[in-house]
Amino acid sequence: MNSPAVPPEIAQWFAGRGWRVRRHQAEMLAASDAGMHAMLVADTGAGKTLAGFLPTLAAFTPSRIADGARPEGLHTLYVSPLKALAHDVQRNLLTPIEEMGLDITVETRSGDTPSDRKKRQRSRPPNVLLTTPESLHLLLSFEDSFTLFAGLKRVVVDEIHAFATQKRGDLLALALTRLQAIAPDMQRAALSATLADPEAFRGWIAPWGDVDSVAMVEGEEGADPQVEILLPEEERVPWGGHAATWSIAQLYERIRANNTTLVFTNTRFLAEYIFQHLWDANEDKLPVGIHHGSLSKEARRKVEGAMARGELRALVCTASLDLGVDWGDIDLVVQMGAPKGSSRLLQRIGRANHRLDSPSRALLVPGNRFEFLEATAAKEAVEEGQRDGEDFRPGGLDVLAQHVMACACAAPFEEKALLAEVRSCWPYAMIDEDTWSRVLEFVATGGYSLRAYDKFKRIVRGNDGVWRLSHPEQAYRHRMNAGIIVDSEMLEVRFRNGRSLGKVEERFAASLRTGDTFQFAGVNVEVEQLKDMELIVRASSKAAMIPSYGGLRMPLTTHLAERVRHMLVDRAGWARFPDDVREWLEVQDWRSRLPSPDNLLVESFPHAKRHYTVYYTFVGWNANQSLGMLITKRMEDLGLMPGGFVANDYSLAVWGLKPVEDPRPLLSPDILTEEFIDWVQDSHLLRRAFREVAVIGGLVERQHPGKRKTGRQVTFSTDLIYDVLRKYEPDHVLIEAAWQDARARMTDIGRLGDLLDTAAERLEHVTLDRVSPLAVPVMVMIGRESVPQGAQDDELLLEAETLAGAAMRVEDLPGLPPD
Repeated sequence: MNSPAVPPEIAQWFAGRGWRVRRHQAEMLAASDAGMHAMLVADTGAGKTLAGFLPTLAAFTPSRIADGARPEGLHTLYVSPLKALAHDVQRNLLTPIEEMGLDITVETRSGDTPSDRKKRQRSRPPNVLLTTPESLHLLLSFEDSFTLFAGLKRVVVDEIHAFATQKRGDLLALALTRLQAIAPDMQRAALSATLADPEAFRGWIAPWGDVDSVAMVEGEEGADPQVEILLPEEERVPWGGHAATWSIAQLYERIRANNTTLVFTNTRFLAEYIFQHLWDANEDKLPVGIHHGSLSKEARRKVEGAMARGELRALVCTASLDLGVDWGDIDLVVQMGAPKGSSRLLQRIGRANHRLDSPSRALLVPGNRFEFLEATAAKEAVEEGQRDGEDFRPGGLDVLAQHVMACACAAPFEEKALLAEVRSCWPYAMIDEDTWSRVLEFVATGGYSLRAYDKFKRIVRGNDGVWRLSHPEQAYRHRMNAGIIVDSEMLEVRFRNGRSLGKVEERFAASLRTGDTFQFAGVNVEVEQLKDMELIVRASSKAAMIPSYGGLRMPLTTHLAERVRHMLVDRAGWARFPDDVREWLEVQDWRSRLPSPDNLLVESFPHAKRHYTVYYTFVGWNANQSLGMLITKRMEDLGLMPGGFVANDYSLAVWGLKPVEDPRPLLSPDILTEEFIDWVQDSHLLRRAFREVAVIGGLVERQHPGKRKTGRQVTFSTDLIYDVLRKYEPDHVLIEAAWQDARARMTDIGRLGDLLDTAAERLEHVTLDRVSPLAVPVMVMIGRESVPQGAQDDELLLEAETLAGAAMRVEDLPGLPPD
């Protein structure tokens, strides 16, 4: 039965389509009618977006308007993390509006919106505006924002899990506080399908953290997803590699057997790589497309339109299509490689069928044996309804500085009133007056060390104690440069004579120090300096300390890592694994030990005249990469003559000329104090983090009238300022913000700390005469440059067979065969 609160026009529209108003949709409407905010957690295909908009549609129905006036002006804001999602929602929202005959105007606003339309939207806004956090922030920076939003009745935040715990979430939380101040009766609604901790997000969406003002609405249960793991038909599950190109022939047959297949990859390169392999196998010339963030707007829109019209048989994509895009005729979702999280996998699975009563079908394609375990863990987590996600952390000070500047652009402000407003949102609820004063001082002068320079003076405080812009042009400059997303740069690797070897991601280069060696383009090179977005190197006869590196990597969630660890010690559960995977674990159990959830297993063994130590950490690539840097530094100090390390999500392999008799001194928790600080400061991690916070905080501008600074120019500017602040003002607010980013995002310091605590209490060190079966997946990465990731999978497999032959021999032989 429909709730009495549902207007007849809406009930009739549902009935005409053979649908019913679902319980959670009616409850969202009832919560709005009761004047409450709301949080909806419902499965994909449950009609979440329509539930979020139901109060808006109801407000425009003739039965609700009766003799009253139709709502005028901007009534509802819809905020999503993706431009594609906003455009998709616009398409799907217009259908019920037109079929019900409602007089509602709907438009989108993003960075792609023409400037003339943006200008018109401020003076003659639509009733419903679909936008992103960044575009909303810019709207709030205009003087007319108070008029524009004065009558705002509702804000719908879609896919809240995708950005609430990040800096974009900080920006949106601050925007919501400003909107609430302008329109005190504004209602907030948040939507998601994959929340591990709904109560925390409920606090995030609530004004002043008043969770009692937020109605918690749970969606009706839908059909359980059908998840399958693809295995090689005749061969074994691969030892190494990530691209899973072994599956192309089988994958192509699945595409042929289905109407539309969505193929997810974890990186943009892999999207291109898999797309090309599918085209090579595409004997039937099926229409297959590709979609990722590096493609032009026109190319993305063309593909999105083709999918919406049902013209493609398959689409290879990245996280650019993770969220909410409603293409109802997709009947299979494929995940290439490990999913890295149960919530992420569930979100991607939900793109199939997109109907609550029909099961979504998904196919997981692991690239290697550890990825098979991870895929199994994710599959079982989805079946059990277990979710994972990032924890909340204090709001970024660089984001707060950007918000303060936006407020000043809109109107003069009194600092205590703005502080109270800022404290009303979850990420900044605990900000103290000293930090607040430092942020204001930074926006006003750039900070103590920079206050002598007029270019950093953006706001001033008058005799009346009110802050205002130092000059009207500051508003124009702010709007040109505001934003949270700072594009990752590619750095040229070249010799001092100018010869170029190619490009690496800046994230990798930022982790290097002068003197570090790594393998690139088949050559061992030593770092001389990082200068002006170029990594200057020289040929080296030293062993490559860091022989491989990865592209942008999705982090393995703690929840999924723990599930894999439990699998490893659940010997009875191995029966459900393929024979070769079960044999792999059985020989590991016989020859060495297995990592457990309660210990840190470390193995040491000789190979090819070097001594290897493998740490089974399960803390993800970022943390393992950082730990490798720290361990090799300690090995140098202890005279163990380290040669290098290589890491994946599950383990870290370090080698040297002398054996590690006891790994405990290398893993003592104090490694995260002085040595960690020294390493971060000697590397370019902190310098890179500073550049990002300087751009976000408005200290360095990327855009000038008629031109945009190159990445090299931005780096040059921020490096100069960074050196000044490090020397004269090390406690500057942006140095603090950069440290927060470097510790949390670039090194995953929290997981490292937990790992070292475990090592201090429950470390198990096993000395072996040769490589163990569990070590093979990380050992095959040694000496293999992983950019482009996947391109050398065939060579990896050959190397794996050699190593595996030694690791899996159960007869008592004296050692490994020579390389």
